[in-house]
Amino acid sequence: MMSEGNDEQLAESSLISHLLELRSRLVKAAIAIAVAFVPCGYFSNKLFSIVAKPLVAQLPVGSTMISTSVVGPFLVPVQLALICALVLAMPVVLYQIWSFVSPGLYMKEKKFAVPLLVSSIILFYAGVAFAYFFVFPLAFRFFSITMPDIGKWAPDMGSVLNFATMVCLAFGAAFEIPIATILLLWTGIVRLETVTKNRGYVLIGIAVVAAVITPPDAISMLMMVTPMYLLYELGILASRILLKEKLAAQAEEDKQTQNAN
Repeated sequence: MMSEGNDEQLAESSLISHLLELRSRLVKAAIAIAVAFVPCGYFSNKLFSIVAKPLVAQLPVGSTMISTSVVGPFLVPVQLALICALVLAMPVVLYQIWSFVSPGLYMKEKKFAVPLLVSSIILFYAGVAFAYFFVFPLAFRFFSITMPDIGKWAPDMGSVLNFATMVCLAFGAAFEIPIATILLLWTGIVRLETVTKNRGYVLIGIAVVAAVITPPDAISMLMMVTPMYLLYELGILASRILLKEKLAAQAEEDKQTQNAN
C-alpha cells in the first residue's frame, strides 16, 4: 500500500512538473510573439503597403483599395502585424516546443530532429517568399484582366489580407513536403517503395490541391504544382541519403516478411 501511494505521489509530482514546464515554454513563446509585435505594430501600415504592393501594381488607373468596414483601416493592419509577429517569432516558438519534447527523445533522434527543425523553418520562409515574389504578381494580374468592363475593380483591405494570408500559408506548408516525406519514411508509416511507385497519384493529388488553393488560371496552378512535385522528389532523395541505414533495415524486414508468408 505504501508503494502504491508513493507511486501515485511520484506520478502526480511528475505531471505537475511537466505542466509547469509546459506553462513556462508557452509563456516564453508568447513573450517572443509580443516582442516581435511591437515593431510590427508600429510599422503596421507600412507592412500592409508592402503586402499589397503586388496588387496595387495591377490596379486599373484611378482605382484604389477600399474598406467596407468602419474599423477596417485600423484593424486590418493590426491583424497583419500580429501575423507577421507570429511568423518572425516562429523560430523561438518552435524552439520552445522542441525544448519541451526533446528530453523524451534518444540522442540519435535528437541529432536527426534538429536539422529537420531548422530545415522546416527555412523551407516555410522560402515558401512564403515564393508566394509573395512570384505568385502574387501573376494572381493579381489574372484578377485584373478578368474584370468585366462594366465593373470597377476596387478590392477590400480585409479581403486582400485574407487572400495573402491563405496563399502564403499554403505555399509555406507546401514547401514542407520534403520534411513530411522524411518523417513518414523515418517513422515507417510508409515505405520507400510505396513512395517511389505512386508518383503518378502524388502528382494528381498535388494538382488537385493546387487547383483548390491557387487562382483559377493555368499559370498560377503550374507555379504551385511544379515546386511541390520537385520538393516531393527532393524529399525522396534526402531520405535515401539521411535514412540510408534505416531504409535498408526496413527493406530487409519487408523481405523477411514476404519470405515468411
